[in-house]
Amino acid sequence: MSTGRFSRARNVLGCAATVAVLAAGCGAGEVEDSAEVPSRIAEAAARADQEGLSVVVPGTLAASYTELAADVDGQLGMAIMPVGGEQPVTFGEWTRGPAWSTMKVPLAIAAARQSSGSSSYAMSAAITASDNAAADTLWQSLGGSRKAAQAVEAVLREGGDSSTTVPATGSRSGYSAYGQADWSLVDQVRFASRLPCLPQSEGVTTSMGQVVPRQRWGLAGFGSVEFKGGWGPDTDGDYLVRQFGIITVPSGQIAISVAAKPDSGTFDDGMNMLDDLTEVVSEHLDELSGGRCTGA
Repeated sequence: MSTGRFSRARNVLGCAATVAVLAAGCGAGEVEDSAEVPSRIAEAAARADQEGLSVVVPGTLAASYTELAADVDGQLGMAIMPVGGEQPVTFGEWTRGPAWSTMKVPLAIAAARQSSGSSSYAMSAAITASDNAAADTLWQSLGGSRKAAQAVEAVLREGGDSSTTVPATGSRSGYSAYGQADWSLVDQVRFASRLPCLPQSEGVTTSMGQVVPRQRWGLAGFGSVEFKGGWGPDTDGDYLVRQFGIITVPSGQIAISVAAKPDSGTFDDGMNMLDDLTEVVSEHLDELSGGRCTGA
């Protein structure tokens, strides 16, 4: 079995008050007082800055995640934050790796800005069907490898990702350069939290809500979601499977980034792990507070 176990309740769910798991979004809105919150939660939060302390309150998303991570054969990772928020909440032991086709989202935005008319079909195919040939067309439309890498990286910076580097050429032949970018869950969820707010992103996010049926797994399990998946093998042939997107809830929108690396190395097992993870999050959506673009 996996030893993920929520990375010992990683960062105590990312902020001191998250024993209530993103109550009011960890900075995206005011925390509401509630007489129903047990005193033990407040006591646990007060001790949350003690080194090595793990706080997993029964019945919360943290507890359910811990149970799932202990029961899967492989590594899981997840990051969540409200749209327009500032503080991501992280889960699990998997934290970073190749972007694979999830990088097609900022690529499509960069290409749409360059020439919206000529790249609209390729943009749709690259996002809805993860079409590699269409994505390569977008990449070439940006003026060659170096200019393309710079354009995609500029979109990431605009979206709040201050550190991810997009390579002009890949280190592994047969795979796209942009797909080999090392994209952490935290940087990816920050970008997702700004994605709906970026100029000329609407066409891309609309396509993220129209993913073809054969790729509607994992985050597709949410009732209202715009998402993009990416997957690929490492040099040993073992698959990493990841997705990121935006969930719409009554209080606004929630950015989410997830990844699975099954011990078996198979794509199917990674896909099933993300199906299970989505089910767990779905059961706790009422604990998560959405947000909106500034001024929206």
